[in-house]
Amino acid sequence: MTIHYNCRHCGVSVGSLQQTSVQSEKLGINKLTEEERLNMVNYQDNGDIHIKTICEDCQESLERNPDYHSLDYIIH
Repeated sequence: MTIHYNCRHCGVSVGSLQQTSVQSEKLGINKLTEEERLNMVNYQDNGDIHIKTICEDCQESLERNPDYHSLDYIIH
């Protein structure tokens, strides 16, 4: 199983982890609301998990331009 982290704003790969098993508590998934979990976590049939996060570039853009929070995607 691989856990893939991708930026929810620009789609860039932030990183991946190869794991044989993992508990949601270790990933912090258990801290998310049901709605957040549905929007941010995607389980694949092959066991991989795709998690939407934010990359450093998009975080910096959001800090400089707070109005970008209303956008689904940021191109930088």
